[in-house]
Amino acid sequence: MVLRYLFAYTRVSAFTFAEFLSSQFRALEDAQLSFAHRLRCDLANRAKQYADTRSLPHCLSYGDEPVVCFEPVDDILHGNFLGASYRAIAANPEWRRRMDKVHTSARRLLPRREQGRWRELDSCMSSDALLMNVFCYPRVLSRAEVTSMLGLTADLAPQFGFLARVPLRNSRGDRTEVDMRLGNLLVEAKLTEGGFQCANRSMLERYRDFPEVFEVEGLPQTERGYESYQLIRNVLAAYAAGCSFCALLDARRPDLLHAVFAVVKCIRPVDLRTSCVVLTWQELTRALPGRLRAFLGEKYGIE
Repeated sequence: MVLRYLFAYTRVSAFTFAEFLSSQFRALEDAQLSFAHRLRCDLANRAKQYADTRSLPHCLSYGDEPVVCFEPVDDILHGNFLGASYRAIAANPEWRRRMDKVHTSARRLLPRREQGRWRELDSCMSSDALLMNVFCYPRVLSRAEVTSMLGLTADLAPQFGFLARVPLRNSRGDRTEVDMRLGNLLVEAKLTEGGFQCANRSMLERYRDFPEVFEVEGLPQTERGYESYQLIRNVLAAYAAGCSFCALLDARRPDLLHAVFAVVKCIRPVDLRTSCVVLTWQELTRALPGRLRAFLGEKYGIE
């Protein structure tokens, strides 16, 4: 409607029209930031109330809108995790190693800890912590409701931080890390992240299967490069490994949902495109055990 009006009833210069398009892109970016910002504020408020109510060890980051970071208590308690999930993580060496990811902004944003270092999964904003809360919960993958949503068989063991090594044109593999692998399914989980990152054209054109997997001209892009770089890499990882792909997002982030659909519609192989799953935490929650559902509702507002 807007474009037809411009062309039919006005004579706009190329410069004016470029300004109009630029304003639309800025509005889209502002909307993305707004969705993420509102969710971050809600999660921070919920986490603070959750910690105070239960007298859980925690601290607040510096700044006008502080983030809650929880301190672990040995292998018994961690305020960012439901007890059953945390005990299962502590008992599994591979899962426990995932907990050691260093919080890269800790020195700048967080007070110094008396013992140990702040970890990324200590933050109430961590999508990895949310993912592990759900999929490390005892027997959650024995539930037919969960496995049917994901198109999987029961009792698979999740691998967190799966190194996909997506093939490059030089016959090597890159360092792409996928949040979780479940059998033949690769899962990318998002919560408050701003998006799926951007990259210049050369970064994606170095991948061996890029033009074979995607209708490149249709991918979201700017003059400088491609949008949703992380998402595109994950689809390439799924293709190379013969896997399906699932984007696990929050329903309060329509901007991320839109970004996924914009990439998926450009996938060339029909079997890969139709096997891609877009699932929200809210949809998944319906299939989870009652205690886990209650935790996600209270701490994350996922209901």
